[in-house]
Amino acid sequence: MLLATLAGHPGIQTQVAMASRRASLRGLASHCLWLLGVILLMDVSARPANHSSARERAGNREEREILPPDHLNGVKLEMDGHLNKDFHQEVFLGKDTDGFEEDAEPRRSRRKLMVIFSKVDVNTDRRISAKEMQHWIMEKTAEHFQEAIEESRVHFRAVDPDGDGRVSWDEYKVKFLVSKGHNEKEVEEKMKNGEELKVDEETQEVLENLKDRWYQADNPPSDLLLTEDEFLSFLHPEHSRGMLKFMVKEIVRDLDQDGDKQLSLPEFISLPAGTVENQQGQDIDDSWVRDRKKEFEELIDANHDGIVTMAELEDYMDPMNEYNALNEAKQMIAIADENQNHHLEPEEVLKYSEFFTGSKLMDYARNVHEEF
Repeated sequence: MLLATLAGHPGIQTQVAMASRRASLRGLASHCLWLLGVILLMDVSARPANHSSARERAGNREEREILPPDHLNGVKLEMDGHLNKDFHQEVFLGKDTDGFEEDAEPRRSRRKLMVIFSKVDVNTDRRISAKEMQHWIMEKTAEHFQEAIEESRVHFRAVDPDGDGRVSWDEYKVKFLVSKGHNEKEVEEKMKNGEELKVDEETQEVLENLKDRWYQADNPPSDLLLTEDEFLSFLHPEHSRGMLKFMVKEIVRDLDQDGDKQLSLPEFISLPAGTVENQQGQDIDDSWVRDRKKEFEELIDANHDGIVTMAELEDYMDPMNEYNALNEAKQMIAIADENQNHHLEPEEVLKYSEFFTGSKLMDYARNVHEEF
């Protein structure tokens, strides 16, 4: 009776309701704590995989930093003898490639392209001559050179642990093998004791090629110790005449089929290893032959005798060769020179934007005057 009376009292009802809510909240809090515990356990169990992935990424980055790059900005051929497909964009844009990505806003890209046009057009006659383009190409190539110097300086410090300003082949070899997953102390100990290092066949081949390149970069008198400048030549052969010669020899060696140490047109345009399996593959191969034939006949074979010597290939690959820069300028103008006046005009640059920037900008004619 008393309990029923108390239960019907308004104040008691309020207290009961509050107690019920507190109980519910305690239950919810307990449930949340349980979920949090599960999440933390899942996170802990996932951490080793994340750490492993991070170590793998760090190893890949370290390997990229100490290995000579396959691609050299502003150089016509790749290290393996393939044509540099991005060359014209590299010498037209330099390092300033922002704003020409696939998802870039077209109006902003057009405006930026016209800003570049104005910089190339030194005499402000709204036309780009071959001489103006040549000067611009040399300027952008110098930018790539400076960028390579700065990157090489950072990489040199990474392989010069004692900071004495010189790196031995053994020091470099240790860093390279560590980047391949070997234990640093174990490698150092085996090399110190003259013990054989167990590496796979591919790694051994890379090491032998790197050692040849190391010797070439070591200026006489040879001491097998590379200074910062020599290390730059090791990573970027385009910075040294001697290393450029070595790079040319390597390319000729790979392409020369009859052993005469020069290249004929059939040798230069010979297809890479592999078979054509479908029409798309055939189209790629046709494009390969067409592009290399044009490059051979119009730019590399300077005396047009059908043979490319090492000297001709060296001149062609020298990024600071002013004569080559002028030839490139004329070729770049010819690609877009629709009115055949041997100059580039704003409409032509916008229309052929994909060639100059890698980005195709639409409505070029309608927007050219506004953007200019």
